[in-house]
Amino acid sequence: MKFLVDNALSPLLADELHRAGLDTVHVRDVNLHKSTDEEVFAWAAQEKRIIISADTDFGTILALRQESSPSVILFRQGTPRRPKGQAEVLLANLPSIQKLLEKGCVVVFDQNRMRVRQLPVGGKK
Repeated sequence: MKFLVDNALSPLLADELHRAGLDTVHVRDVNLHKSTDEEVFAWAAQEKRIIISADTDFGTILALRQESSPSVILFRQGTPRRPKGQAEVLLANLPSIQKLLEKGCVVVFDQNRMRVRQLPVGGKK
């Protein structure tokens, strides 16, 4: 599995996940830090990378396009704000969501829970 951390989150999150052995880059690493969400989305899909963000626009893009990929992981209100804490939350839950991420889903971490929605959002493709 490969990950792309969006501008809405710190490059330090990508570093933490990379240190844990995951193939992870931040948008800055691939010169996408000034790109639109649509451009980031397209690059992630082409490179088969799961987007990690705090920006709900990626879920909206998936719903509007009825796409099955890329998968998106969203950190919402109540989740750790520091990259190390975000990495810990993701790494602790990754074994239970890995297969779903590979198939296509949106994972939302908020307060004390995790929600998973299979793709495509709102219909079948």
